[in-house]
Amino acid sequence: MEPQATFPQPPTSPQRRSLVLGAAAAAALAHPLSVLAQAGEDIVIGGSIPMTGVFAFAGVGINAGMQDYVKIVNDAGGVKGRKLRYVPEDTGYKVDVSVAAFKKITSQNKVNLYYGDSTGFAKTINPELDRNGAILMAGASFASELNDPKKYPNQFLVGPDYTEMFGILLKHIAKEKPGAKVAFVYSDSEFGRDPIERSEAAAKALGLTVPIKIMTPAGSVDVSGEVIKLRRAAPDYTIFHGYILAPIPEFITQGRQQGMASKWMGTFWTMDSSTVMKMGEAADGFMGVMPYRYYYDTEKAPMLEKIRQMRPEYQSTAYTQGFLAAMLFVESARRCLDAGKPLDGKNLKAALNSIKDFDTGGLIGVPITIAGNSIPVGRVYRADMKAQKMVAASDWIKL
Repeated sequence: MEPQATFPQPPTSPQRRSLVLGAAAAAALAHPLSVLAQAGEDIVIGGSIPMTGVFAFAGVGINAGMQDYVKIVNDAGGVKGRKLRYVPEDTGYKVDVSVAAFKKITSQNKVNLYYGDSTGFAKTINPELDRNGAILMAGASFASELNDPKKYPNQFLVGPDYTEMFGILLKHIAKEKPGAKVAFVYSDSEFGRDPIERSEAAAKALGLTVPIKIMTPAGSVDVSGEVIKLRRAAPDYTIFHGYILAPIPEFITQGRQQGMASKWMGTFWTMDSSTVMKMGEAADGFMGVMPYRYYYDTEKAPMLEKIRQMRPEYQSTAYTQGFLAAMLFVESARRCLDAGKPLDGKNLKAALNSIKDFDTGGLIGVPITIAGNSIPVGRVYRADMKAQKMVAASDWIKL
């Protein structure tokens, strides 16, 4: 957490002090206190950010994205004259540490917007958000469970939930190869199991079949037995979910060695450019769903150009996720203030849900509408190993 800058205050004479107090009293009479309180206060974005630990690769990117968007807004004069202040704490991706960070940040600052680091934290802190009523929260999770405005009225996802990610992939498959066979390979974790059941039903509704579902331990290395089962099922497409990297390259390499002709696909946390490139040869032609444009995309995107000016080196998709979370936080706050409403959880969420055909500066390639708790939009990208880049394999798909 950055130390707060403190500036020495010039001494005030008794005469000057009474003038200042008199002016303040006159202003207080002219304006209700609530308006005065709102006028000058910083708008605080708190953050449980995993800067260390197993999820640090994402946390570092998320943190930089949040910081950069806050800087862009503050450099342009803030939100209705109010500055943004971003107050992050490292959580190491541990729920108890994240809860402690939330308590610390909210006890020391008047927080209206908060970024959470995990599904576990989002679920644990939800009763507190409901009780407190002051905060709108987003985060790194795309858990389908959080995409429920009744149960999670003060939270939202910065993209499609995991079931919607499968929905985007399945829609693409149904268009590319009607009646295709699709295998699901997922980790034995809450993250892994999340979209499987509902996505099987979605596949059937699109005229696709799911001949096999394979669950493995999260970081499993020996998958030879599973590959044999997969080969027998002979899917046209295999979707991996609930992993970041391992055991995806092992599945693809062994599957190809055994003559499988399947196309291979992943979901958001596997799809960062640097992650896919780590797969080496196995990644050639690997596809997956991405709600945002990649840092190096060449299509017109003014906000991406601004990011590239600020950071000339590649920024991860986690960076874009943090940047976009801050953008949607700010847009919600701006809409509240424009309507003369206090910044609290209910008003901020209502403002977020008033977002219709909103231009993200090209970070998402189509205008977005946020009706519930998610942004059900994405695009299928494919790995081009010669160019060492992810290239678009579909148009933007809205559910």
